[in-house]
Amino acid sequence: MTYCVALRVERGLVFAADTRTNAGVDNIAQYRKLHYWRDPGQRVLVLLSAGNLAISQSVISVLNEQLSSRNEQRAEPTLFDASTMYRAARVVGDAVREVRRIDSPALEISKAGFGVNFIFGGQIGDERPRLFQIYAEGNFIEATDDTPFLQIGEHKYGKPILDRVANSKMRLGEAAKLILLSFDSTLRSNLSVGMPIDLLLYERDSLEVKRERRIDPDDEYFRSLSSSWSEALRQAFGKIDEFKG
Repeated sequence: MTYCVALRVERGLVFAADTRTNAGVDNIAQYRKLHYWRDPGQRVLVLLSAGNLAISQSVISVLNEQLSSRNEQRAEPTLFDASTMYRAARVVGDAVREVRRIDSPALEISKAGFGVNFIFGGQIGDERPRLFQIYAEGNFIEATDDTPFLQIGEHKYGKPILDRVANSKMRLGEAAKLILLSFDSTLRSNLSVGMPIDLLLYERDSLEVKRERRIDPDDEYFRSLSSSWSEALRQAFGKIDEFKG
């Protein structure tokens, strides 16, 4: 399984994804699940994937093949042809449907199911950054100011802190800290999610990827963050009156 999360704030977007995949307790591997495309000065597009690895890789391959042949005469638009983030999300959704059309019959025979989800976000031109969750059917929802974050995969352990703290006024560094704390809770409670974590911070209107980092198990900041958070929780717990009933 996996865990991916993205947060939209006024200053930009923050994306993070773990790298663990498993097909059983004795078949664990590491794959990158954070992908991005950029046309400096024009657009930055980021995609997080969770679910069946073969399906997600096929979708990404379709998107890349479209871009590699974009100068040829073709009917369908590419990620670099889309005029808005909504249109770009539709390109991704159409790629999901194409892979589903080809692979779904065989998956249904084996009862494996077509299981995949994506988080897609970025900025095109002077449009504000936007964030979408794309489902296995190819349709999608968009993050809002009321719910500025999206999660896919093993999200339940990391969701409570996001529900309590996330807001669109946060600085990018604060948003990254919050997302990493969400990962810390997930890593402690779910063995199917594992490090390293790929992290990308996109600054609004930069139309370029400037802040990208892989968080390894021995990363000094993440270890300090985890330790400080555990200590803060213990202190907060100790200050609350105990139950007297």
